[in-house]
Amino acid sequence: MNETPETLALIAGRDDYPLLLARAARTRGVKRIVAIAFKGETRREIAQVADEVIWSHAGSLGALLDALKNSGARHAVMAGQINPKNLFNIRMDKALLSLLKSLPVKNAHSIFGAIIAEIEKTGIRLLPASSFMQDYMPAAGQLTARAPDARELNDISIGLRIIKDTSHLDIGQTVVVKEGMVLAVEAFEGTNKAIRRGGKLGGRGAVVVKVPKFGHDMRFDIPVIGKQTLNSLKKAKATCLAVEEGGAILLHKDELIAQADAMGLAVTVLKAQR
Repeated sequence: MNETPETLALIAGRDDYPLLLARAARTRGVKRIVAIAFKGETRREIAQVADEVIWSHAGSLGALLDALKNSGARHAVMAGQINPKNLFNIRMDKALLSLLKSLPVKNAHSIFGAIIAEIEKTGIRLLPASSFMQDYMPAAGQLTARAPDARELNDISIGLRIIKDTSHLDIGQTVVVKEGMVLAVEAFEGTNKAIRRGGKLGGRGAVVVKVPKFGHDMRFDIPVIGKQTLNSLKKAKATCLAVEEGGAILLHKDELIAQADAMGLAVTVLKAQR
Protein backbone atom coordinates (compact mmCIF):
# COMPACT_ATOMS: atom_id res chain seq x y z
CA MET A 1 0.00 0.00 0.00
CA ASN A 2 1.12 3.59 -0.65
CA GLU A 3 -0.25 5.22 2.50
CA THR A 4 0.26 4.48 6.16
CA PRO A 5 -2.76 5.39 8.29
CA GLU A 6 -2.15 6.82 11.73
CA THR A 7 -5.01 4.74 13.18
CA LEU A 8 -5.96 1.31 11.87
CA ALA A 9 -9.04 -0.76 12.67
CA LEU A 10 -8.05 -4.43 12.63
CA ILE A 11 -10.93 -6.87 12.10
CA ALA A 12 -9.22 -9.86 13.70
CA GLY A 13 -10.08 -13.48 12.94
CA ARG A 14 -8.39 -16.62 14.23
CA ASP A 15 -4.79 -17.89 14.50
CA ASP A 16 -1.54 -15.93 14.18
CA TYR A 17 -2.24 -13.76 11.17
CA PRO A 18 -3.92 -10.83 12.99
CA LEU A 19 -1.09 -10.71 15.53
CA LEU A 20 1.63 -10.69 12.89
CA LEU A 21 -0.19 -8.08 10.79
CA ALA A 22 -0.56 -5.81 13.82
CA ARG A 23 3.18 -6.03 14.53
CA ALA A 24 4.00 -5.43 10.87
CA ALA A 25 1.70 -2.39 10.80
CA ARG A 26 3.57 -0.96 13.79
CA THR A 27 6.93 -1.31 12.05
CA ARG A 28 5.50 0.51 9.02
CA GLY A 29 4.38 3.50 11.03
CA VAL A 30 0.82 2.85 12.25
CA LYS A 31 0.56 4.59 15.62
CA ARG A 32 -2.74 3.27 16.95
CA ILE A 33 -4.48 -0.06 16.37
CA VAL A 34 -8.07 -0.76 17.39
CA ALA A 35 -8.84 -4.47 17.13
CA ILE A 36 -12.39 -5.73 16.64
CA ALA A 37 -12.11 -9.28 17.96
CA PHE A 38 -14.58 -12.18 17.97
CA LYS A 39 -15.31 -14.38 20.96
CA GLY A 40 -14.34 -17.98 20.33
CA GLU A 41 -12.24 -17.05 17.31
CA THR A 42 -9.65 -14.32 17.97
CA ARG A 43 -6.68 -15.19 20.18
CA ARG A 44 -6.51 -13.37 23.52
CA GLU A 45 -2.96 -12.27 22.66
CA ILE A 46 -4.51 -9.62 20.41
CA ALA A 47 -4.60 -7.40 23.52
CA GLN A 48 -0.78 -7.43 23.54
CA VAL A 49 -0.46 -5.88 20.08
CA ALA A 50 -3.47 -3.54 19.92
CA ASP A 51 -4.08 -0.28 21.79
CA GLU A 52 -7.73 -1.14 22.21
CA VAL A 53 -9.72 -4.36 21.76
CA ILE A 54 -13.47 -4.40 21.19
CA TRP A 55 -14.89 -7.91 21.63
CA SER A 56 -17.94 -8.92 19.64
CA HIS A 57 -19.71 -11.98 18.20
CA ALA A 58 -19.08 -13.16 14.65
CA GLY A 59 -22.79 -12.93 13.83
CA SER A 60 -23.26 -9.34 14.95
CA LEU A 61 -22.86 -7.11 11.89
CA GLY A 62 -24.44 -4.17 13.68
CA ALA A 63 -21.90 -4.34 16.52
CA LEU A 64 -19.05 -4.58 14.01
CA LEU A 65 -20.23 -1.47 12.17
CA ASP A 66 -20.70 0.43 15.44
CA ALA A 67 -17.21 -0.56 16.61
CA LEU A 68 -15.70 0.65 13.35
CA LYS A 69 -17.58 3.97 13.51
CA ASN A 70 -16.34 4.52 17.08
CA SER A 71 -12.75 3.42 16.43
CA GLY A 72 -11.56 6.77 15.13
CA ALA A 73 -10.02 4.98 12.15
CA ARG A 74 -10.50 5.84 8.50
CA HIS A 75 -8.87 2.62 7.34
CA ALA A 76 -9.55 -1.00 8.28
CA VAL A 77 -8.13 -4.38 7.37
CA MET A 78 -9.51 -7.92 7.74
CA ALA A 79 -6.96 -10.45 8.96
CA GLY A 80 -7.64 -14.09 9.75
CA GLN A 81 -10.67 -16.21 9.03
CA ILE A 82 -13.69 -17.30 11.01
CA ASN A 83 -13.91 -21.06 11.43
CA PRO A 84 -16.15 -22.12 8.50
CA LYS A 85 -18.25 -24.56 10.54
CA ASN A 86 -19.04 -21.81 13.04
CA LEU A 87 -20.87 -19.86 10.34
CA PHE A 88 -23.68 -22.39 10.68
CA ASN A 89 -23.82 -22.12 14.45
CA ILE A 90 -23.55 -18.41 15.17
CA ARG A 91 -26.50 -16.32 16.28
CA MET A 92 -27.00 -13.60 13.66
CA ASP A 93 -28.31 -10.15 14.46
CA LYS A 94 -31.02 -8.44 12.40
CA ALA A 95 -28.49 -6.54 10.29
CA LEU A 96 -26.71 -9.70 9.16
CA LEU A 97 -29.92 -11.65 8.62
CA SER A 98 -31.28 -8.83 6.48
CA LEU A 99 -28.08 -8.67 4.46
CA LEU A 100 -28.08 -12.43 3.82
CA LYS A 101 -31.75 -12.37 2.86
CA SER A 102 -30.97 -9.77 0.19
CA LEU A 103 -28.38 -11.97 -1.54
CA PRO A 104 -29.68 -14.27 -4.30
CA VAL A 105 -26.42 -16.26 -4.20
CA LYS A 106 -24.65 -16.91 -0.91
CA ASN A 107 -20.94 -17.65 -1.13
CA ALA A 108 -17.78 -16.13 0.30
CA HIS A 109 -17.50 -13.58 -2.49
CA SER A 110 -21.10 -12.36 -2.27
CA ILE A 111 -21.36 -12.41 1.54
CA PHE A 112 -18.07 -10.69 2.30
CA GLY A 113 -18.52 -8.36 -0.65
CA ALA A 114 -21.82 -7.22 0.83
CA ILE A 115 -20.27 -6.83 4.29
CA ILE A 116 -17.45 -4.74 2.79
CA ALA A 117 -20.03 -2.52 1.10
CA GLU A 118 -21.72 -1.97 4.48
CA ILE A 119 -18.37 -1.18 6.09
CA GLU A 120 -17.44 1.34 3.42
CA LYS A 121 -20.82 3.07 3.81
CA THR A 122 -19.49 4.20 7.21
CA GLY A 123 -16.71 6.11 5.43
CA ILE A 124 -14.02 3.59 6.32
CA ARG A 125 -11.80 2.29 3.53
CA LEU A 126 -11.04 -1.43 3.70
CA LEU A 127 -7.44 -2.19 2.77
CA PRO A 128 -6.22 -5.46 1.21
CA ALA A 129 -5.69 -8.30 3.69
CA SER A 130 -2.02 -8.35 2.65
CA SER A 131 -1.41 -4.75 3.76
CA PHE A 132 1.85 -4.27 5.72
CA MET A 133 2.77 -7.93 5.07
CA GLN A 134 5.22 -7.50 2.20
CA ASP A 135 7.98 -9.25 4.14
CA TYR A 136 5.80 -12.37 4.37
CA MET A 137 5.07 -12.58 0.63
CA PRO A 138 7.84 -14.48 -1.21
CA ALA A 139 8.88 -13.71 -4.77
CA ALA A 140 8.60 -16.31 -7.52
CA GLY A 141 11.11 -19.10 -7.23
CA GLN A 142 12.10 -22.14 -5.23
CA LEU A 143 11.87 -21.90 -1.43
CA THR A 144 13.04 -25.36 -0.41
CA ALA A 145 16.17 -27.36 -1.13
CA ARG A 146 14.21 -29.79 -3.30
CA ALA A 147 12.55 -28.57 -6.47
CA PRO A 148 9.43 -30.23 -7.95
CA ASP A 149 10.22 -33.15 -10.24
CA ALA A 150 8.66 -33.60 -13.71
CA ARG A 151 5.61 -35.44 -12.40
CA GLU A 152 4.97 -32.80 -9.74
CA LEU A 153 5.37 -29.99 -12.27
CA ASN A 154 2.72 -31.59 -14.44
CA ASP A 155 0.39 -31.92 -11.46
CA ILE A 156 1.01 -28.26 -10.58
CA SER A 157 -0.02 -27.28 -14.10
CA ILE A 158 -3.23 -29.30 -13.81
CA GLY A 159 -4.07 -27.89 -10.39
CA LEU A 160 -3.43 -24.33 -11.53
CA ARG A 161 -5.69 -24.75 -14.55
CA ILE A 162 -8.50 -26.19 -12.41
CA ILE A 163 -8.32 -23.30 -9.95
CA LYS A 164 -8.44 -20.66 -12.66
CA ASP A 165 -11.20 -22.48 -14.57
CA THR A 166 -13.48 -22.84 -11.53
CA SER A 167 -13.10 -19.24 -10.32
CA HIS A 168 -16.68 -18.35 -11.19
CA LEU A 169 -17.99 -21.17 -8.98
CA ASP A 170 -16.37 -19.76 -5.80
CA ILE A 171 -14.68 -23.07 -5.03
CA GLY A 172 -11.24 -24.52 -5.50
CA GLN A 173 -8.73 -22.06 -4.03
CA THR A 174 -6.84 -25.22 -3.11
CA VAL A 175 -6.59 -28.28 -5.36
CA VAL A 176 -4.90 -31.60 -4.58
CA VAL A 177 -3.57 -33.58 -7.55
CA LYS A 178 -1.58 -36.79 -7.93
CA GLU A 179 -0.29 -38.24 -11.19
CA GLY A 180 -2.81 -36.22 -13.19
CA MET A 181 -5.78 -37.21 -11.03
CA VAL A 182 -7.69 -34.58 -9.06
CA LEU A 183 -8.08 -35.84 -5.49
CA ALA A 184 -9.72 -32.86 -3.82
CA VAL A 185 -11.05 -29.41 -4.64
CA GLU A 186 -11.47 -27.08 -1.69
CA ALA A 187 -15.07 -26.26 -0.89
CA PHE A 188 -16.52 -24.83 2.32
CA GLU A 189 -14.44 -27.03 4.63
CA GLY A 190 -11.27 -24.97 4.15
CA THR A 191 -7.72 -25.64 3.00
CA ASN A 192 -6.50 -27.98 5.71
CA LYS A 193 -9.41 -30.41 5.50
CA ALA A 194 -9.24 -30.37 1.70
CA ILE A 195 -5.54 -31.30 1.85
CA ARG A 196 -6.20 -34.14 4.29
CA ARG A 197 -9.13 -35.39 2.25
CA GLY A 198 -6.96 -35.53 -0.86
CA GLY A 199 -4.16 -37.28 1.01
CA LYS A 200 -6.53 -39.89 2.38
CA LEU A 201 -7.63 -40.73 -1.15
CA GLY A 202 -4.29 -40.71 -2.93
CA GLY A 203 -1.71 -41.57 -0.31
CA ARG A 204 1.86 -40.38 -0.48
CA GLY A 205 2.89 -38.11 -3.35
CA ALA A 206 0.05 -35.59 -3.63
CA VAL A 207 0.72 -32.12 -5.02
CA VAL A 208 -1.13 -29.19 -3.44
CA VAL A 209 -1.74 -25.99 -5.40
CA LYS A 210 -3.07 -23.01 -3.45
CA VAL A 211 -3.47 -19.75 -5.39
CA PRO A 212 -6.00 -16.91 -5.66
CA LYS A 213 -8.79 -17.28 -8.14
CA PHE A 214 -9.44 -14.88 -11.01
CA GLY A 215 -11.28 -11.89 -9.58
CA HIS A 216 -10.21 -12.82 -6.05
CA ASP A 217 -11.04 -9.99 -3.63
CA MET A 218 -7.85 -9.48 -1.63
CA ARG A 219 -9.64 -7.25 0.87
CA PHE A 220 -11.21 -10.14 2.76
CA ASP A 221 -9.12 -13.15 1.83
CA ILE A 222 -5.60 -14.03 0.80
CA PRO A 223 -4.11 -17.55 0.85
CA VAL A 224 -2.13 -18.01 4.07
CA ILE A 225 0.40 -20.79 4.65
CA GLY A 226 1.15 -21.46 8.29
CA LYS A 227 2.00 -24.23 10.73
CA GLN A 228 -1.42 -25.84 10.40
CA THR A 229 -1.03 -25.97 6.63
CA LEU A 230 2.31 -27.71 6.96
CA ASN A 231 0.91 -30.18 9.50
CA SER A 232 -1.90 -30.98 7.07
CA LEU A 233 0.60 -31.51 4.24
CA LYS A 234 2.56 -33.86 6.50
CA LYS A 235 -0.53 -35.87 7.49
CA ALA A 236 -1.57 -36.10 3.85
CA LYS A 237 1.95 -37.24 2.89
CA ALA A 238 2.03 -34.56 0.20
CA THR A 239 5.36 -34.02 -1.54
CA CYS A 240 4.88 -30.62 -3.17
CA LEU A 241 3.19 -27.28 -2.45
CA ALA A 242 2.79 -24.52 -5.04
CA VAL A 243 1.63 -20.97 -4.28
CA GLU A 244 1.63 -17.80 -6.37
CA GLU A 245 3.79 -14.67 -6.20
CA GLY A 246 1.88 -11.83 -4.59
CA GLY A 247 -0.92 -14.23 -3.76
CA ALA A 248 0.19 -15.93 -0.54
CA ILE A 249 1.31 -15.04 2.96
CA LEU A 250 3.88 -17.35 4.56
CA LEU A 251 3.75 -17.11 8.34
CA HIS A 252 6.90 -18.03 10.29
CA LYS A 253 8.63 -18.45 6.90
CA ASP A 254 12.10 -19.60 8.04
CA GLU A 255 10.63 -22.16 10.43
CA LEU A 256 8.22 -23.44 7.80
CA ILE A 257 10.91 -23.85 5.15
CA ALA A 258 13.20 -25.66 7.57
CA GLN A 259 10.39 -28.05 8.47
CA ALA A 260 9.49 -28.51 4.79
CA ASP A 261 13.11 -29.41 4.01
CA ALA A 262 13.11 -31.95 6.83
CA MET A 263 9.95 -33.48 5.30
CA GLY A 264 11.45 -33.58 1.81
CA LEU A 265 8.63 -31.28 0.68
CA ALA A 266 9.14 -29.13 -2.41
CA VAL A 267 7.71 -25.63 -1.98
CA THR A 268 7.65 -23.38 -5.03
CA VAL A 269 6.28 -19.91 -5.75
CA LEU A 270 4.77 -19.49 -9.23
CA LYS A 271 4.77 -16.29 -11.24
CA ALA A 272 1.45 -14.48 -10.93
CA GLN A 273 -1.07 -15.18 -13.68
CA ARG A 274 -3.91 -12.95 -12.46
